[in-house]
Amino acid sequence: MKQGIHPEYREVVFQDMQNEFKFITRSTLQSRETIEIDGKTYPLFKLDTSSESHPFYTGAQTRIVEAGRVEKFRQKFAAKTEAVNAAAAEATKAKADARRR
Repeated sequence: MKQGIHPEYREVVFQDMQNEFKFITRSTLQSRETIEIDGKTYPLFKLDTSSESHPFYTGAQTRIVEAGRVEKFRQKFAAKTEAVNAAAAEATKAKADARRR
């Protein structure tokens, strides 16, 4: 590899601002802020959310009831469905009448 063209890959602290959860991982992230943990200084990156506070991972996410969504869809398009079915029935009847003639 060429020297001097790659970003520095080092340990960085990511801090979840919702619950102050911090974790250390390696990254090429550049940050002006630093934090000291266990006597060692790390670059700090502040997150809006992480797996510690995101509703999907914490189980606080509300699930949409699928049956309710299906029923809502059916009610919304019930009139159109009835009209289409009526038109199809008429076309079938007209086709049957034409064959009889």
